[in-house]
Amino acid sequence: MADYYQLAVEKRGQTGISATKSLRKNGKIPANYYYKGEANVNLILDSKELFHALNSGNRVFEVEFDGNTQYVMIKEMQYHPVTENVLHVDLMRVRRDVKMTISVPIHLEGEAVGVNEGGVLSQILTSVEVECLPTDVPEFISVDVTELGMNSSLTVADIVVTGEFTILADEDQAIAAIAPPKEEEEPVVEELEEGEEGEELEEGEEGEEGEEGEEGEEGEEAPAKGGEEKDAAEDSTE
Repeated sequence: MADYYQLAVEKRGQTGISATKSLRKNGKIPANYYYKGEANVNLILDSKELFHALNSGNRVFEVEFDGNTQYVMIKEMQYHPVTENVLHVDLMRVRRDVKMTISVPIHLEGEAVGVNEGGVLSQILTSVEVECLPTDVPEFISVDVTELGMNSSLTVADIVVTGEFTILADEDQAIAAIAPPKEEEEPVVEELEEGEEGEELEEGEEGEEGEEGEEGEEGEEAPAKGGEEKDAAEDSTE
């Protein structure tokens, strides 16, 4: 059975945007307390106090206002989109003599045989819903994976219940599994076909040779023409 964390609260008199901004500026968080059939109550939480409560491992908290002690669970929290600071909290009252449904985290314990054999352990289910009295809410549910071998898995049916609660999840739902590590695929390097590379070189060589040949032919014709003019001049002199 989990011990209750006493969460300090105070009633909030003023509401509205201006009052809410002032609260947050002073390290306070607006909250709503509600219970079926009763009027909602506006409360104030201290941000540091809430931080400690969230890290206490408890899911149900004890609060006191108007001279009465009540038990609540955090139903919803709103966060700032940039700073991720808590902006608002909804507290739902629970009765200690009435069973409730709550999600409880699953902790894997032990060193699996399959991991020692080189396998990779994956946790598929991180929490499970249970039904119990608020006084019997477990902090977490332990699942021993020591005997879990390669290519094997554990399901909800393998959970050993050690408290006063009932698991509501399907017994066939997988919790954890071990599989062989995935082989890394070698990157595929695209290689040019021999014909393509050869053709490019041949085209380049032919182009250069063709240009050189044209230049050579033009160079050879020029002296020949000059020689003809020279011969004509000599004939006229004679």
